[in-house]
Amino acid sequence: MNPSLQCQSAALHFVALAVLARKTLLPCLLLFSASLALAQSGAAYPSRPVKFIIQYTAGGLGDTVARALAQHLSERTGQPFLIENRPGANGVIAMEALAKAPNDGYTVGMATQTGLVMNAAVRKKLPFDPIKDFTPVSLVFRSPLYLVLHPSVKANTVAELIALARREPGKLTYASIGVGSIQHLAGERFKQLAGIDLLHVPYKGSGPALTDLLAGQVSMMFEGATSGLGPVKAGKLRALASTTNTRTSASPELPTMREAGVANFDISSWFGFAVPAGTARPIVDRLNAELRLMLSSPATAQKMLAAGIDLTPSTPEEMAERIRIDLPLWAKIVRDAGIEPE
Repeated sequence: MNPSLQCQSAALHFVALAVLARKTLLPCLLLFSASLALAQSGAAYPSRPVKFIIQYTAGGLGDTVARALAQHLSERTGQPFLIENRPGANGVIAMEALAKAPNDGYTVGMATQTGLVMNAAVRKKLPFDPIKDFTPVSLVFRSPLYLVLHPSVKANTVAELIALARREPGKLTYASIGVGSIQHLAGERFKQLAGIDLLHVPYKGSGPALTDLLAGQVSMMFEGATSGLGPVKAGKLRALASTTNTRTSASPELPTMREAGVANFDISSWFGFAVPAGTARPIVDRLNAELRLMLSSPATAQKMLAAGIDLTPSTPEEMAERIRIDLPLWAKIVRDAGIEPE
C-alpha cells in the first residue's frame, strides 16, 4: 500500500478508536474517579437508603425514568433508592422539599425546566432559589413537543393554521397542563412569532387536556411524544410540526416549526437530577458517573428512543449553565406574552 494511504488509514482508525473510547470508557473513568475520591475522603456513600423525590404522579414519563434510575443506583450501590412522589403546584412542592432536605447525599430529586425555570418566570415568589438552593447532578433527557390538532380544524400545515387563525382571531383554542407549563409557554411563543390570537385553556394535567382535545372541545395542543403521538398514529389527531430546531427521531417525517415557517421557534422540555446545595462534590460526582453509565447503555438508549425522547447526559456544570441561560430567556418570553406572574 502507498505509505501516504497507510498513514491516512491509521489516522482514521485512531479517530474511530478515540470516539469509541469516549462513549464507552468515559463513564467508567468518571465512576472510578468518583469512587476513589470517596474512598480517600473516608466516606462510604451510600451507607443507608436514599430518598428520591419526584414531582410527578406514578406512571408518567418522568416518574418512569426516575424509577429506572433508582433501580440502577440501588443495584450498583447495594442501598435502596426510594421513590417519593410529591406532585402538585407545577413541581414547586417537590422542589421545595428537595431544597430544604439535608445536604448529606441522602436526598436526591428530579429537577426539571418546569420546576426550576418556568415557575420562576410565572410566579412572583418561590419558596426556593433555582440557582442557590440546588447543586445540579446531570441533565438526563429532553422531550420535544408536537403541535397536534383536532381533525375538525381545517389546516394541514402550520401555514394553513396561521392563515385560519388570522381569519378568525380568538376563535381557535389551545390546551395546556396549567399556567406556566411548557405547553402553555409554547403556545404563547407560537402566538408571538406567528402574530396570531389563540385562546389558552389550562387543565390540571395531560389526561384531561387530551380528553377534551380528542373530543374537539379545544382546537390544538403542544404535547410530548408519549401522549401526543399515539392519537396521531391512531388517526384521532393531526400532527403538524415538532418544536425543536432539528427533526425528531420519534417522527422524522414531521417538519420543525422553523421549517414550517415560524422562525426562532426551538422549544423542548429538559429533565435532570439535583441535590440540595452544599452536597459534597465526591457524592455529586458518584451520582453523575452512575447516571452517565446507565445512559450510555444501548438498552437504555433503545427504550428512550421508543419513548420519543433524546438522552442528554451532562456534567454538573453544564446543567447549571443550562439553568442560568434559561431563566432570563423564559422570563422575557413571559413578559412579552403579557403574562402576569402570580
